[in-house]
Amino acid sequence: MKKADYSGAMAYLYEAPGPRTKRLINIFTVISATLFAAVVAAVIYRFYSKGQLAGKYWSFFLKFTTWKFLISGLFGTIKASVFAGTLAFFAGMFLMMGRLSRFKALNAVSMALIEFTRGVPTLLFIYFFFLVVPQLGINMPSVLKIVLPVAISAAGVVAEVLRTGVNAVPKGQREAALSLGMREFTAFIGIVFPQGFRIVIPSLISEIVIVIKDTTYAYVVSYPDLMQNSKVLISNYDAMLSVYLVTAVIYILINYLINRISERTAKKLSVEGIV
Repeated sequence: MKKADYSGAMAYLYEAPGPRTKRLINIFTVISATLFAAVVAAVIYRFYSKGQLAGKYWSFFLKFTTWKFLISGLFGTIKASVFAGTLAFFAGMFLMMGRLSRFKALNAVSMALIEFTRGVPTLLFIYFFFLVVPQLGINMPSVLKIVLPVAISAAGVVAEVLRTGVNAVPKGQREAALSLGMREFTAFIGIVFPQGFRIVIPSLISEIVIVIKDTTYAYVVSYPDLMQNSKVLISNYDAMLSVYLVTAVIYILINYLINRISERTAKKLSVEGIV
């Protein structure tokens, strides 16, 4: 199996910038950075003039109990994200297999479910499990009320990502396996799917970012995640700006770390194609 040459592919797509283009890029970079700094300074001044930078809105972050409370919410977010991501992967795998099935009825049902889960907003799924399901006499813990809808919402996307990877595997791989006497299902599970999965690993890692963002709706079902605990701090200290700013930084750092893992994985696997 040959590793893909990203530099060669990029050379065909983009022409290397010349000296004049580089100067223009540098000029626009400086102008953009200056404008961004000016906007940030104006926003900070606005907050200062309104008293939002007063010590009472920030001093509670010096307390250990504040960070302990936020970290407990962060663990709640991680727990919900891991469970939802795992369920979404297996549900997406079954949908993908149904989508690739030669049985037209199964193919049609799988395609309908994929489009349904991709088209309906996650919040509607959450309201269904929060408002409708209890009326049916089914009582679920709050963690399931956020995990299940997020997993359902992500399953369709995962199915399409996996299908893309499977379709990228050369048909000769499957044909070679069948010529050796393997059954269709055995060839798919043992030969085709592992190669397709390897191709889309970076995309699946990136999908975790979407799952984490969707778990921020946990406040609807009163599940103690990072966002819910942040709202408790806001109500206790009347400090909306500082709490939301710190919470946003935590989410940014988590998503940045996941994106970096995805980029490093893509480079390591060199997943441009299979040769």
